[in-house]
Amino acid sequence: MGWTAPVARSAEEYGNLSDEEQAFKESLFERLVKTLDLSLLGSLGDREARSQIQQVCEALMREESLTFNSAVRQRIIADLQDEVLGLGPLEALLADRTVSDILVNGTKPIYVERFGKLEQTKLSFSSDRHLLTIIDRIVSGVGRRVDESSPMVDARLKDGSRVNAVIPPLAIDGPMLSIRRFSVDKLTAENLVEYGAITEEVARLLDAAVRSRLNVVVSGGTGAGKTTMLNVLSGFIPHSERIVTIEDSAELQLQQPHVVRLETRPPNIESRGEVTQRDLLRNSLRMRPDRIVIGEVRGGEALDMLQAMNTGHDGSLTTIHANSPRDALTRIESMVAMSGFTLPLNALRNQIASAIDIVLQLERQEDGRRRLVSVQEINGLEGDVITMSEIFSFRRESVDEEGNIIGRFSATGVVPNFYDHLKRRGMAPGLEIFQADRGGW
Repeated sequence: MGWTAPVARSAEEYGNLSDEEQAFKESLFERLVKTLDLSLLGSLGDREARSQIQQVCEALMREESLTFNSAVRQRIIADLQDEVLGLGPLEALLADRTVSDILVNGTKPIYVERFGKLEQTKLSFSSDRHLLTIIDRIVSGVGRRVDESSPMVDARLKDGSRVNAVIPPLAIDGPMLSIRRFSVDKLTAENLVEYGAITEEVARLLDAAVRSRLNVVVSGGTGAGKTTMLNVLSGFIPHSERIVTIEDSAELQLQQPHVVRLETRPPNIESRGEVTQRDLLRNSLRMRPDRIVIGEVRGGEALDMLQAMNTGHDGSLTTIHANSPRDALTRIESMVAMSGFTLPLNALRNQIASAIDIVLQLERQEDGRRRLVSVQEINGLEGDVITMSEIFSFRRESVDEEGNIIGRFSATGVVPNFYDHLKRRGMAPGLEIFQADRGGW
């Protein structure tokens, strides 16, 4: 049975029971599962299903000689409603919009990330079996599985949050679950300017670059905000264009009316039926896309992406894990090699230089903020070296008493070669944005 939308309960309201109360809740849960028709609950609305569970729990409680007060009883019932219909102790965290990541390490206390910093909660799972039940509920809801033969899985919640689970024997200390929260509010370029992630000048340049169909790669480490930036960039695409998105786990929030969303599929229990990003990318070329947006390039599909960019599918957007723009290009070279296609190094680098126009480098810095730290243009190939020019950069200056990074985002004074391309399309911003003394926090 699939899970329902989170109920707005705080973490303090979930659990927080004594050992005796917790033991009773677990025994009541076993009896509840035997008494209820779970298949019937699945056909009911959330309110009706919760009412049904409450009635059964109250009836079972009346059969016991309990010393618990009414508040404890209601807390136990609310917990069990979340256990049966939702994701147990995770429900309170999923309802908290300040939580960006949820990290479950077996039966130990659950950690969350708020505002870029990790903190420990009072919540935990009662047993490995309890956690495995919740993991299975999540992955089965999107047609995936996790067991000893397939102990790692990527999935997503109905709200788009990204889920990764690893279970024994790979996870030595019990099942591990990581949830990257899906942003309820779609961020815009104006929001990023307001939060200090980019400057207004950079936002204007990126708007013009996307609308004029330049190919953009967003680079950064884990949790640097690559998908958020990709969503912002996709918002600049005109609504008149047909967009095909390709992702391992669907999480992009495109607002255009003509969007085709494709998602990979893992192999089944017989190791058949797998559909990779490379398969989807090849198929997307037959779907008459105006734009191709790849959630993240991580394998042999890099070669097909370069070929698509070089054969008329300009204006493509994607992300890549790398620590610098130069490393991003090196990783693309490595991933092309993973495709099994042998290409002379000079020819491969020529394809990369011709296909990609702009590389954006993002960082999650130690103060918890995610920033765009570099905007670089790929100029071309000189000998066997891909040349790049930095257009904007973030310069760190100091750290204040609260640990916040103080710095300045400014132009380097370099006018990009693609400026003439923007000008021909009538989308060029004023040259003054490239003056080295402009911009910054």
